[in-house]
Amino acid sequence: MPDNVLPARGRRLRSPAPCRPRGAGRAALPAAWLVCLALGGCAGLAREPADRPDAQATTEPAESAPVLVLRVAAPETVRALLEQQLDLARLPALAQGRRPSAREVERLIAAAPEQVQSLVETEGFFTPTITIERYPGDPPVVLVRVEPGPRARVRGLKIEINGPLAEARALGEAEAVDGDAALREDWPLDPGEPFRNEEWAAAKRSALARLRALGYARAEWVSTLARVDATAHRVDLELVADSGPLFRTGELRIRGLQRQDEATVRNLAGFRAGTPATEKLLLDFQERLQRSGLFTTASVQLDARAEDPGRATITVRVAEREIQEATFGLGVSSEVGPRGTVEHVHRRAFGQALTARNTFELGRVRRSWTGELSTHPLPGLYRNLVGGAAERIESSTDIVSSVRARLGRAQETPRIDRLLYVEAERSVRRLDDGTRTDADALSLHYQGVWRRVDNMLLPTEGWVFSGQVGGGRARSDPGGTGPFVRAWGRLAVYQPLGRWYGTLRLEAGEVFARDDVLPPESLLFRAGGDGSVRGYEYRSLAPTDNGIVSGGKVMATASAEIARPILARLPQLWGAAFVDAGRAADRWQGYRPAVGYGVGLRLRSPIGPLSVDVARGHETGNVRLHLSVGVTF
Repeated sequence: MPDNVLPARGRRLRSPAPCRPRGAGRAALPAAWLVCLALGGCAGLAREPADRPDAQATTEPAESAPVLVLRVAAPETVRALLEQQLDLARLPALAQGRRPSAREVERLIAAAPEQVQSLVETEGFFTPTITIERYPGDPPVVLVRVEPGPRARVRGLKIEINGPLAEARALGEAEAVDGDAALREDWPLDPGEPFRNEEWAAAKRSALARLRALGYARAEWVSTLARVDATAHRVDLELVADSGPLFRTGELRIRGLQRQDEATVRNLAGFRAGTPATEKLLLDFQERLQRSGLFTTASVQLDARAEDPGRATITVRVAEREIQEATFGLGVSSEVGPRGTVEHVHRRAFGQALTARNTFELGRVRRSWTGELSTHPLPGLYRNLVGGAAERIESSTDIVSSVRARLGRAQETPRIDRLLYVEAERSVRRLDDGTRTDADALSLHYQGVWRRVDNMLLPTEGWVFSGQVGGGRARSDPGGTGPFVRAWGRLAVYQPLGRWYGTLRLEAGEVFARDDVLPPESLLFRAGGDGSVRGYEYRSLAPTDNGIVSGGKVMATASAEIARPILARLPQLWGAAFVDAGRAADRWQGYRPAVGYGVGLRLRSPIGPLSVDVARGHETGNVRLHLSVGVTF
């Protein structure tokens, strides 16, 4: 089966020619010379054009006096290729320390025009003008002049796919129809594009990989043909593929389990036997294994040599994490000051398929504990959980203490995370003047995160929407008792803008309740600080009464940011400029957004971006420093 056939002058070649000078007449472009280049090293080093015999030399034997000096006068599009791949340029390496005979040198010079022709054709130049000039001397100088002429472009494209994929497409099966259409739409070498042999080979590899990713693991090219019309400088591409059988999932063979349950791995698969074994299906399974927190590494492999493709074995290899782990941390934040954290994880709590997590934080402003006991993934990728939290937050005007308990059911997929839970909460707020407000609530909530981004940790394109809606009954003293509904949403959009990258964030929330009904403080809204409106103190943009800040029933913020790499040698370091606006209020009628703006640095690390921002609050005139790590969804 020919994999890289390049016909020339309207003729069809079906076997590659060896890497040698061509005979009389213009034959079709050989393909096997590409293998020679690959083995010999194809990388070229661009140099300035050489128009005179005394231009820059490219060849000097390492262990003897120079046999000849080679100059190449050609445009940059082909000069580096010729300087690297002409036999005259590689003469020292070919000679291996010995001095070639004059006859051998003459033979190489005579073969140079045909070799130049073959080389420049791989770049899409089929009508070059080639001149070889010799200048006497010791050593003699050989000048190769090349005018490549117009580059050929793709004129026509014909892709034919035979086999089971074609049969399924003819029957109107949605996956086959969509897969066939996507393969054609994603073909990178479209009509009108410049033709280069390297891009032609890459396009074939990419298309074949796409076919196999659809579940046709034995897909192969039956024939690939490039018809060259040298006179018109046009190339017509014709490809025929055999999809081979559609592979479907069969037995799951799990390797590496020692303490965890096999049922957990099967639940994480998320598919039944007989499902088309597409690349996306297997990669999603592998990602779920890695995100489960139970394994350090995980791999999922399809047996592409299965005797029965309709029941292909899927081999899963995992390495388990330690049953218990504790993590200690010390840090400082511009929002909450210095703090220490301790996190403990038990991945086999009570000897069952349960995970227990406890996190403690001790800081100057915030002290908290959060805990959760959850099942390992169940069928449908669900988890049942019970959790609790206790928190104490100090501000310049008040201290809020709260406790809550939660019972819920979660589902986590690569694109969507969902959580439905019932929560009971109680909070106590003490003001500097000794005033105290007690509040409690019993509520039902649904929250989710929907994402379509190119990278979970370092997104540059796509969007993420986080939303929550819930309601229940609240009581406060002083205040009243009654029902409430809480809604909140945040949309983040990431978009490349040429050499820049833009980020737009919109956030809004509201608590619907009578004026005298005040839910616990954690269910109300405050703005200000990193991730909200920079340039203002953490949680300071909220209703204020006699200098005392409290949570509001409405909130809206927005942020626009552009960023780009600063240094070519350090592409992970970005500079950014931004504008934020927003506030929390008791009602929309009194809502007046505060504006902040500034500049910052972004270090795109493996754990997410490390951000350092300097922002000025337009309302106060104060300049604040903000530090953060990671992306908040």
